[in-house]
Amino acid sequence: MALPWYRVHTVVLNDPGRLIAVHLMHTALVAGWAGSMALYELAVFDPSDPVLNPMWRQGMFVMPFMSRLGVTDSWGGWSITGESVSNPGRVQAVAPAWGAEGFNPFNPGGIASHHIAAGILGLLAGVFHLTIRPPQRLYRALRMGNIETVLSSSIAAVFFAAFITSGTMWYGAATTPIELFGPTRYQWDSGYFQQEIERRVETSLSEGLSLSQAWSRIPDKLAFYDYIGNNPAKGGLFRAGPMNKGDGIAEAWLGHPVFQDKEGRELTVRRMPAFFETFPVILVDKDGIVRADIPFRRAESKYSIEQVGVSCNFYGGKLNGQVFTDAPTVKKYARKSQLGEVFEFDRTTLESDGVFRSSPRGWYTFGHANFALLFFLGHLWHGGRTLFRDVFAGIGAEVLEQVEFGAFQKLGDKSTKKQGIV
Repeated sequence: MALPWYRVHTVVLNDPGRLIAVHLMHTALVAGWAGSMALYELAVFDPSDPVLNPMWRQGMFVMPFMSRLGVTDSWGGWSITGESVSNPGRVQAVAPAWGAEGFNPFNPGGIASHHIAAGILGLLAGVFHLTIRPPQRLYRALRMGNIETVLSSSIAAVFFAAFITSGTMWYGAATTPIELFGPTRYQWDSGYFQQEIERRVETSLSEGLSLSQAWSRIPDKLAFYDYIGNNPAKGGLFRAGPMNKGDGIAEAWLGHPVFQDKEGRELTVRRMPAFFETFPVILVDKDGIVRADIPFRRAESKYSIEQVGVSCNFYGGKLNGQVFTDAPTVKKYARKSQLGEVFEFDRTTLESDGVFRSSPRGWYTFGHANFALLFFLGHLWHGGRTLFRDVFAGIGAEVLEQVEFGAFQKLGDKSTKKQGIV
């Protein structure tokens, strides 16, 4: 009878050559996918605008990891920034951080020190296990003589690593910079970039610059990070394609809109939380009091843009210095302000549908978290099989005792047990 599909791995039992072969094929598949995917991404990548159209907006998955390793320029003069280069770059040294600062996930020195420490520990553990044999009770209890025990413990190392890399990608770390993988969702939730922008504006104002000059000093890149469309949690997991297929290719920062009512109060639009598809447009003053909105039912409206007399002033960006007082235009920019800083997008080139997509940060986390769960279940399955193999096989210790070679004069007959057998 043929083996069922879930028993196919038995073909590698007691066959070291075939075991090596399947592992070599696995390595070849991984390396082959990475290489072919890198060539494909290089073919479709547009390096013309690394600020508003970076690789993570274009759905590049392999290129960010290549860039993280320092592969940003080729010997043929190609560069991920779109420039022609003569120097293919260099490797930058990182000093290990052995103090408390080494536990900061955004400190590259902590990565070096942790790997050095883990390497030394691994070497010591290897020497220990080469020279010290386990006690017999431990050897039997953990079924160390069974190859499936090795498989189970190996899978444990894999799912542990998968959980770690999923966490460092989703929450952010020195290994996953936002320049290569895009912002994290928590930077939007906590208003991280919004606070940094406000801090820079206040600093410029304290230096005697005007509001327009202060906002003009904000880099487009920083403003673009403060946009909800770059939040990896905003796009659905089952919306295929890069971020640019959603809201379009960003072309220009329009500037920072400041809203005012007819009494001169400065109003701020309440920003949309990450997991909302729609959200009411509410304008609040500095005390958090609602002063204007875009009503669902105009007949019952008391705070509409028209009634309150809201105007919109732009500082910095493409619309710097422009003032809009007509209600339709003010409403348009109020809706855009829900999403953070206001940008102009090209939705024609890629036929973008207006539905947000996730970034490579979100895809990587989703994929590796699923792999981690799968390998965790595999660890439990194979660990259970090897620890309770008598239950799985239906052969307990009492059966093994009956069929032990030489224990009985008549096989299986306990009444014929030989006296010399202990």
